[in-house]
Amino acid sequence: MFVISKKEELEEFFHSSGKPRHQWRVGTEYEKVGIERRSARAVPYSGPRGVETILNALIEEYNWEPQEDEGHVIGLMRGKAQVHLEPGGQIELSGEPCETIHCTHAEFTQHIRELLEVAERLNVVFLGLGIQPVSSLEEIEWVPKKRYRIMAPYMQRVGTMGHRMMKQTATVQANIDYKDESDAMAKFRTAMGLSPLITAIFANSPISDGELNGYKSFREHIWTGTDRDRCGLLPFAFSPDVSFAHYVEYALDVPMYLIIRDGNYIDFTGIPFRHFLTHGYKGHYATMEDWELHLTTLFPEVRIKRYMEVRSADSQPPELMPALPALIKGVFYDSDCLQAAWDLIKGWSWDERMEVYQSSHRHALAARIRRFSLLDLAKELFQIAWEGLRRQGALNGNGEDETIYLKPLRDLLSQGKSPADILVEKWEGELEHDIKKLIEYSAYKLP
Repeated sequence: MFVISKKEELEEFFHSSGKPRHQWRVGTEYEKVGIERRSARAVPYSGPRGVETILNALIEEYNWEPQEDEGHVIGLMRGKAQVHLEPGGQIELSGEPCETIHCTHAEFTQHIRELLEVAERLNVVFLGLGIQPVSSLEEIEWVPKKRYRIMAPYMQRVGTMGHRMMKQTATVQANIDYKDESDAMAKFRTAMGLSPLITAIFANSPISDGELNGYKSFREHIWTGTDRDRCGLLPFAFSPDVSFAHYVEYALDVPMYLIIRDGNYIDFTGIPFRHFLTHGYKGHYATMEDWELHLTTLFPEVRIKRYMEVRSADSQPPELMPALPALIKGVFYDSDCLQAAWDLIKGWSWDERMEVYQSSHRHALAARIRRFSLLDLAKELFQIAWEGLRRQGALNGNGEDETIYLKPLRDLLSQGKSPADILVEKWEGELEHDIKKLIEYSAYKLP
């Protein structure tokens, strides 16, 4: 590992990550909360019906390779796909970067089939929700990852809801490539500006701790109480001259969590990367591997690494999971559509952006900015994405383009509703505030 000391080296990390258009892919990360069907409680990590048992079955039956931490299985690898565990045992498929959403849909379908075939034998179900709906924090077992032992105490010092974020929430995330700095910044500012809109469209976490929580996307609200240094909207994204240097300056001032040396995790909590880069710390000096690790511990609504992550959506029912990467691909991989999306939101002031960002968490599509509801804007964004996918013309074996993955979203928007709106109606109606009925309603079924 080579020691680094200059900000220019950090900026070059991003410059060197650009890709020509023909190499652009979409990566999707799908998190899912698990429930024991009989007890209606979060699936623990350990035990005969725990997450580790599920992972071991996937290894034995489907040729996944284990990733271990102190003798515990905490992840899987197969080809370019990985399965990760979030701190509360949420199971995440980090799919391979795909050229088309047809590929994305196929890998997700295969993952769900494998996961459910194992889980059903254990009487475990996975829910198409953005938050653990029943179990309290105290009831959810921590996954035994060394990094969580460093992160968890620090989060209690810097925020009020960090443990909720870690143990209860679930997201679906789309990762996209960029050509160069100009392209990256156009995507960065647009994705950051669209964050309230994406939250509203995919809001799906209105029930937690066994009752309505007052939010359509409680998952997104939780981020606002996690760690102000590393979460939320970034104002510099909307500067007309925004550059990689701006993102580097932001990341340099965010306190670190840890570094890794010889497989050992060393606690660096509270130390800004800027200090580490300039002076070193605890006898260690910064390397590019440390920088790359640090970038993964920043949690803004849009995160830049060697690719860009759009992070504002709650996890979804299975039929809506591919809609998020489809929407993002349609908007961000056609230059006209990217500009049209920016035109929807470019005139807002910072105060307006913050107001609608907060409002989207509670009200989703009913939130308003100026004379528009987010539903009005969501319908326009949907049409932009549809046109982008139509232009890209990626066909499956049946001759269908990628707009097929937007159709469930079109049906929702035509009703003027987010998934949370439907869920609240069901909860107050036919589900009769009954947790067992909620679980059966929202459980993934075998494809």
